[in-house]
Amino acid sequence: MRLGMVTYNMGKDMDLPTLIDFCQKTGLEGVELRTTHKHGVELELTPQQRAEVRKRFEDSPVKIAGLGSTYEFHSADSAVVKQNIDGAIQYAQLAADVGAPGIKVRPNGVPEGVSLEKTLEQIGKAARQVAVFSEGVGVKVRIEVHGKITSEPKNMRTILDHANHPYVVANWNSNGADMDESKSIGANFELLKKDIEHVHINEIGVYQYPWQDLFNRLKAMDYKGWCLAEIAFNPEPERFMKFYKTLFDMYTGNYAYPRP
Repeated sequence: MRLGMVTYNMGKDMDLPTLIDFCQKTGLEGVELRTTHKHGVELELTPQQRAEVRKRFEDSPVKIAGLGSTYEFHSADSAVVKQNIDGAIQYAQLAADVGAPGIKVRPNGVPEGVSLEKTLEQIGKAARQVAVFSEGVGVKVRIEVHGKITSEPKNMRTILDHANHPYVVANWNSNGADMDESKSIGANFELLKKDIEHVHINEIGVYQYPWQDLFNRLKAMDYKGWCLAEIAFNPEPERFMKFYKTLFDMYTGNYAYPRP
């Protein structure tokens, strides 16, 4: 497991050089660059600018873990869904150009007046359309377990089954909806386990989620992907993230001093 961060919200005001330097100083191996943030990795970049972003990361020990979009496919308006599919395809090309292995997309709920079953099928098939393109450029479509109702793992399982494409994978998001009445994530994790290739974590220093159980389950499946901190900004960001890195190493059984 590799620890990195999502630029939402800790890194939202950092440009690329600052962001890469921050990750190096705090022991983070990678970063997911979310759209709309100061680093400016957006569709508008020219081919030369995309190449410059790629080289900046290639010349550093910090990796691009992925690009985080806000494209979503649940709308009852077919024109809006098509617009989001087209945008996500362009975003997959951007990811390929800058050297990112995947893009994050998301469902964000279920529209009123439309059956849940129809919406879940629509989301899955839309993600598949993006993946048909993105496979050709080597970029995974990571569906974030996100949104009211759609964040329930049983519904995400249905979405993934409708997508039915090897380049559509699950982005576990460490939501409260992952837990059953006994506060266990066991059954819901098993529902999605075969498709989990990307993980977002948040306040691992707070007793609000079975963090140790999550990391144990990831370790048991020999997970070698990213665990990305998606957390609020802290007024002492370097100090905070050093604590975060230490906690992560302890949870995952990798704490050692001095570091190897």
